[in-house]
Amino acid sequence: MKKILIIVFLFLFVKVKASIVVMDAESGRVLYAKDMNEQKLIASTSKIMTSIIALENSSLDKELTVGSEINSVYGSMTYIKENEKFTLNDLLHGLMLQSGNDAAMVIATQLIGYDNFIAQMNIKAYKLGMYNTYFENPHGLNETTKNYSTAYDMALLMKYAIKNQDFLNITSTKKYKVGSYIWYTKNDLLNDYKYTISGKIGYTKASGPVFVSAASKDNKTLVIVSIDEDDKFNLHKNLYEKYFKLYDKYTILDKNTFSFKVKNDKNDHYYLLNDFDMLLTKDEIDNVKINVNLNDNFNYVEVLLNDKLIHKEKLYKVTYKSRINKVKNLLLFWK
Repeated sequence: MKKILIIVFLFLFVKVKASIVVMDAESGRVLYAKDMNEQKLIASTSKIMTSIIALENSSLDKELTVGSEINSVYGSMTYIKENEKFTLNDLLHGLMLQSGNDAAMVIATQLIGYDNFIAQMNIKAYKLGMYNTYFENPHGLNETTKNYSTAYDMALLMKYAIKNQDFLNITSTKKYKVGSYIWYTKNDLLNDYKYTISGKIGYTKASGPVFVSAASKDNKTLVIVSIDEDDKFNLHKNLYEKYFKLYDKYTILDKNTFSFKVKNDKNDHYYLLNDFDMLLTKDEIDNVKINVNLNDNFNYVEVLLNDKLIHKEKLYKVTYKSRINKVKNLLLFWK
C-alpha cells in the first residue's frame, strides 16, 4: 500500500510541474493556463526570438561568413565550419530545424553585432509585453548565460512570430538542404498533426522539455506553450483538438461596417483601420461588450468579455467638413 501511495504521489508531482498556455492567436486571449506566469528557463525556444530579430534586421539573401564564434557553443549543432558562407535563409533553417547553436552564434555575431543583437532581443520582448522575459544569449544554453521567460510570454512571442510569412515558411519546413548539409526538423508535430503551421522545441537538463507551437484549423489559429512537460507532442496535439472543438471564430469589430458618430457642432465620425476577431464558445457570445472611449489624446474602442478587457483598438476621426471637402476634391479631379 505504501508503494502505491508513493507512485501516485510521484505521478502527481510530475504532472503539476509543467507550465502550459493555450492562446487564441487572433485576440491573444488565454483559453487555458497552468502556472503561465512562472519564470523558467526556455532553452532553444529562445531561437524564435533570434529568428524574428534576424528577419526584421536583414534580408534572407544576405550572405554571412562563419567565424570563430561557433567554437563557443556545443550541444545541438549544424556543424558548419569557419570561413564557410551561407545566406541568412540557410542559417535560419539550420537554426530552426536543426536547432543549431552554432547557427545562432553566426546570426547574432555577424548580422548586427553580438551585443546589439542580444539588446534587440530584449527590446523586442518588452515591446511585445513579455515583461517576465530576458535574454542573455541567442541559443538557449544555460550554463554560463541564461534565458528566462514564461509560458504566457512565449505565447505572445509566437503569436507575433507567425504573422511573419518568412518565419512561417522556415518553421513549417521538414527538410532543408544546402551544399553538403541536410537539416531535418525536430518538431515531430509537423509530421503527426496536419494542422501544425509552426513550432520550436528546446531542451536542457536545467529547463526540461520546452515546446512552442502553432496550428490552424477551420480558420482558427491557436498557439500552445509547454515548459517542463515530457509528453509535449501528444499534449499539444490533444489540446489543439480539444480547443478547436470548443471555440468558434467571431468578428467582433468589422472595419467595413463599424461607424460611430458624435452629435456635436463638428459632426465627427469615427472609424477603424483593423478588424478584430476572437474565439468564443456559444455561451460566451452574449457576454461580449464594446465600449467606445473618446478623449482629447486618444480615442479607442474596447472589447470586453465578462467585463474583462480583451482588446483595445484605436479609433480614427473624420469631421463632416473634411469628408465634404474630400468629395469636392475628388469631383474636381475628374472634372
